[in-house]
Amino acid sequence: MKFFRSTTARLALTVSLAFLVGFALLGGTVYAAVSALLLRDAREAIVVDADGLRDVFEDGGTPQLLLTLRDRIAHPDDPNATYALQVNGRMLVGDLPRGAMPANDGWRESPDRDGTRVLVARRTLAPGVALVTGLRLRSESGFLALMARTPLAALAIAVLLGVVIGWFTARWVAQRLGSLDATAARVAAGEITLRAPIDGTGDAFDRLALRFNSMLDRIEVLLAGVREATDHIAHDLRTPLTRLRARLDQLRMQDTVSPESLDPAVADADQLLHASSALLRLARIEAQPKIEHEPAVELDALVRDAMELYEPIAAEREIALNASTQPLQVEGDADQLFQLMVNLLDNAVKYAPAGSVVQLELTGIGEAARLVVADHGAGIPETERERVFDRFHRLEAHRGTPGTGLGLSLVRAIAQRHRARVFLEDNRPGLKAVVAFPHSRRRP
Repeated sequence: MKFFRSTTARLALTVSLAFLVGFALLGGTVYAAVSALLLRDAREAIVVDADGLRDVFEDGGTPQLLLTLRDRIAHPDDPNATYALQVNGRMLVGDLPRGAMPANDGWRESPDRDGTRVLVARRTLAPGVALVTGLRLRSESGFLALMARTPLAALAIAVLLGVVIGWFTARWVAQRLGSLDATAARVAAGEITLRAPIDGTGDAFDRLALRFNSMLDRIEVLLAGVREATDHIAHDLRTPLTRLRARLDQLRMQDTVSPESLDPAVADADQLLHASSALLRLARIEAQPKIEHEPAVELDALVRDAMELYEPIAAEREIALNASTQPLQVEGDADQLFQLMVNLLDNAVKYAPAGSVVQLELTGIGEAARLVVADHGAGIPETERERVFDRFHRLEAHRGTPGTGLGLSLVRAIAQRHRARVFLEDNRPGLKAVVAFPHSRRRP
């Protein structure tokens, strides 16, 4: 069963079983100790009674002992006492249960007709004279039976307590691990500055949280170094690239140079400048804090603006743009959200085949908003759908097409800043780019 494969369930079951085993061992030990104590007391009582009867025998012989035993059997002081006198193998008097007579001196235990345990001791008083004294262990058996029944009720309580304690223990462990899991999930979603809570107890969970936070500190330092280096490289390249672009334009204006021969160099310079600008923009967005208490942005209006911008480009490629929107608002940066939509539209129009339709959908689901840009192009293999959000990552089939490999990286950075989630799905055929905003509201 799936429940028992859960670590939490196994921990609860282990704690419960340990609790029950400990209770069973304790109960069994107490039962055995009490049983041995009661049996020892019964033996001592039988020995004391036998010593008194031996004194009677020594004072008055067999006749006096016979009279005493008959009187005790007829008028017993203790209804549980039992006696027998055997002389030369013949039973003179006795009320022993059948089969309770020992063949030799010593102890014997046997059941009475009603199942009561009977403990007897045989002692030879003189040659041919054997005295048997014993006790029916009714009170001892009753007490032990009560002890046996009481633990059953206690065991039921122990089962309940074990389950409850096991459940609380498992819940506590799950909560401690859950805080780490929640932190890891939020860090994976882009909140790299978040840290796991520390309660200061110094236990294994606290030490694990400290190690986890140290790892995050190291990752943050490394990412900051990469971003700073990228920012510096992009910034340092921008100035010489701008100068190169200006010089190429000057050369194109000279009569001795064919303008067409410089077009490829100008295009390369433009692409490098575009990549440099995109890197700087990406670095600035990633350095900004999460959106908090920003003005409301009308998403449906941004969708229409992006559609209007790309309709001429799509028309040149014989691609139709179709939109289905709802009046929704989110808190955020309008320019960045527009950039997000433009980048998604650019990818869809770039890879959609001629004669197809690129569909934009903006829908509200509860308090959430969902933006979908779908095309009918070649799509992206499922194994590559996470990697295409990395900087400069491009599929082998797309390496010959114009682009910097930073478009989807910008989309992810903007989505994370707006606490949204971006992912890719199969459109069968084609690709769906989905941006899920956790909080939105309908425009009044």
